[in-house]
Amino acid sequence: MDFWFPLSITFIISLVAIKVINPIAVKTGLVDFPCDRKIHKGNIPLVGGIAIYLAVLITSMLFIEHSRNLNIYLVASALVLFLGTLDDRYQLSVKIRLVAQVLVASLVIFGTEIYLHSLGYILGWFELKLAGFGIVLTVIAIIAGINAINMMDGMDGLVGLLSVVAFTALAFLLSRVTNAWYLLPFLFIAALLGYLIFNLKLHSSVTKIFMGDSGNMLIGLTLVWLMVIGIELDAPALRPVTALYIIAVPLMDMATVIMRRVKSGVSPFQADRQHLHHIFEAAGYSHRFSLIVISSGASILVLLGCLAEVYAVAEWIMLVSFLLFFMCYSAITKQVWKKLTKI
Repeated sequence: MDFWFPLSITFIISLVAIKVINPIAVKTGLVDFPCDRKIHKGNIPLVGGIAIYLAVLITSMLFIEHSRNLNIYLVASALVLFLGTLDDRYQLSVKIRLVAQVLVASLVIFGTEIYLHSLGYILGWFELKLAGFGIVLTVIAIIAGINAINMMDGMDGLVGLLSVVAFTALAFLLSRVTNAWYLLPFLFIAALLGYLIFNLKLHSSVTKIFMGDSGNMLIGLTLVWLMVIGIELDAPALRPVTALYIIAVPLMDMATVIMRRVKSGVSPFQADRQHLHHIFEAAGYSHRFSLIVISSGASILVLLGCLAEVYAVAEWIMLVSFLLFFMCYSAITKQVWKKLTKI
């Protein structure tokens, strides 16, 4: 009862927040307009991220033990939410977004004094310690996580389901060790379920909404930060290499698309329709089929990562396996995209 009560409250607040914020978003122009890259009907409110944050903020302050580190995270997440909302409304430049993301990452790192100190035994025979470079690498990881989630947001329900999968893994891993953070991923799952009801229009009485960059950035920051927390606990909840499996699909998709863009001589941040969900769409698969296949693939990789963590599989084996998965993913999507562009 103690466990389900905060989750129920989070779910309800998420639903209520969406209902309340929707008309405000429409009046203020916080909506997504159809264009050549965004094929949808009408102007869709970009309120998912704001509703999720409000739900998690209220319940975390009520049910999670107060601490300086939690307060700093909540402030940092509010800032990244604000940045994403500005981007949703005014289409900020890449430089402004990156600078702001670096500042937010620096705030949470220097404020909590928590960052990656080691990459573990990924080379097999010795621990790869990072020393001062750990701060830089943690900033890079946060920025990569934020943008990996953001780049996957091109199909209804996709970011929501992938996030639920990732937060479920973190909830499981963090709950295996004694710490005050394990409830946060559960709260995000509850809030995301409320969002998905609207985003996927699972009931005839609801109107469609989108996550928006605000939600994508919030989720990216939170996922990476929870992984860093889990790695740096006195009794670690996961090893650094396991983090790759938790956000495997967004990470592999981002890396593949960026490499493809650079090879083509365009900016790695130039938007296009070459992501994994776009490939499924171009191949003629239905939205439901694409959503099930991509989410199932992500779930399998997350499950493999969690099992490897539980059974203490050697870190170098996990790294080599992930790199093999990535090479297969990159090769397959490259060949499929070539065939589709020739049709």
